[in-house]
Amino acid sequence: MDFSGAYSADHLIYLGKGFIVTLEVAFISIIFSFIIGSLVGTLRYADIPVLSKIMAVGVETIRNLPLLLIIFFTYFALPEVGIQLSISLATIAALTVFESAMISEIVRSGLSSIPKGQIEAARASGLTYIQTLWHIILPQGLKRMIPPLVSQFISLLKDTSLAIVISLPELLHNAKVIYNGNVNYVTPILLLTALMYFVVNYMLSLLSLALERRLDRDGKIKIAS
Repeated sequence: MDFSGAYSADHLIYLGKGFIVTLEVAFISIIFSFIIGSLVGTLRYADIPVLSKIMAVGVETIRNLPLLLIIFFTYFALPEVGIQLSISLATIAALTVFESAMISEIVRSGLSSIPKGQIEAARASGLTYIQTLWHIILPQGLKRMIPPLVSQFISLLKDTSLAIVISLPELLHNAKVIYNGNVNYVTPILLLTALMYFVVNYMLSLLSLALERRLDRDGKIKIAS
């Protein structure tokens, strides 16, 4: 093992560039998948005739496919029908599709966990279905969704490493390039790579705990002024 050689300035800069790509792809995928997943999950919870059934089939199909297959499909199969995506866009598209399905199920389950009696009481008091959903169901469901949502976001960040198969220059890809040049770098580089993943994911876990505490204290998330 050669720690001094593995941790040279050039290698650290190269790893840093890969880490930035990992964070960028993960961040964009999290935003899009959360928006799409929340919308799909809410619509499925509303149990709209026909539409909910179609969405359920789509969600279950995607959830039961390997993410690696979806990555291959977006990068290699879509060009066959005239849709050419860059490596980054193909990765973001694959992660967004896969994670949206996962998040939609988390949202649907979170909303469904609210006792029906509260919904009936809200409707009886004169609130519309939309008002009941916004003021009664969502605030309570959100608290229950936070832990599984954060866990899913952590999984998404780690899953960016699967894009190594299409040569996305993310963290693990760049780590592989470095230690392929010298077998003595394998352990030092992989240890540093693991630490970088751990730090970000641990920070996400701390954020989850902070949000849960704030919800316990306030009953809803407040935006600091």
